[in-house]
Amino acid sequence: MSGADSPAAGQQPDGKEEVGRQQPQAEAGRPGRESQMGRRPQSDDPDYRGSGKLEGKVALVTGADSGIGRAIALFFAREGADVAIAYLDEHEDAARSRRLVEAEGQRAITAAGDIGDEAFCQELVRRTVDELGKLDILVNNAAEQQSRPDISEISAEQLERTFRTNIFAQFYLVKACLPHLKEGSAIVNNTSVTAYKGSPQLLDYSSTKGAIVTFTRSLSQSLAERGIRVNAVAPGPIWTPLIPATMPPEKVEDFGKNVPLGRPGQPEEVAPAFVFLASDDASYITGQVIHVNGGEIVNG
Repeated sequence: MSGADSPAAGQQPDGKEEVGRQQPQAEAGRPGRESQMGRRPQSDDPDYRGSGKLEGKVALVTGADSGIGRAIALFFAREGADVAIAYLDEHEDAARSRRLVEAEGQRAITAAGDIGDEAFCQELVRRTVDELGKLDILVNNAAEQQSRPDISEISAEQLERTFRTNIFAQFYLVKACLPHLKEGSAIVNNTSVTAYKGSPQLLDYSSTKGAIVTFTRSLSQSLAERGIRVNAVAPGPIWTPLIPATMPPEKVEDFGKNVPLGRPGQPEEVAPAFVFLASDDASYITGQVIHVNGGEIVNG
């Protein structure tokens, strides 16, 4: 299960690569750049074949320059959707995501900016509708995290930025998208296993992810009468650029090894859950969370 970005060496028997001795990517800064990673995430599963589940749809995916967002954009394209790729400033990664979508025969646009800024969110939605013709699916995927060993080390600036990127932006984007969504449209939010089990090093991040769960459940009830479904995916340890860019070296070395499956997941293993929730296969599902976490039992 290797894509153009994925070296064949170091794979496990099931085809999924181990993280190995990937070095921290501190020089790249947050949220990290896939183009600078030694061992890159696997986003392009050649065994995933689309069947028209999203034929004729237009999707807006935040954080789609790399990692989980890139895999979502690619798999959506394989299912027949055009994709707006939103990202912060990782221009090289975003350009590759766009090429991957277009290689599937679908249209794609890229838009750089800070989703923590409501004005940018409004412009992002306007561009999507103007250039791709409509909007059917919103995927709130982008997130900010910074590892801190103690709450005393979380500055007011970090706290505000994390909440602004991870949860404020979801409010901003839903508000901007709603005039364009119709019956049958779908919103899929990316939360985290940390929303359910917590994380002592990611106090602010895990708090925002808990807020996303509640936001998902509440919004699903608010929009049910309009026929707009709202669900979420809660990934466990997934190998993305955010990990080496934000975690200390010793944590990177052992990342994902503590789950029952014994390894971190790959973006291509998460993306099908987003396809399912965005498609009519999930027509009777709203307000729910799918857990893609390597076997951790969270009872959520």
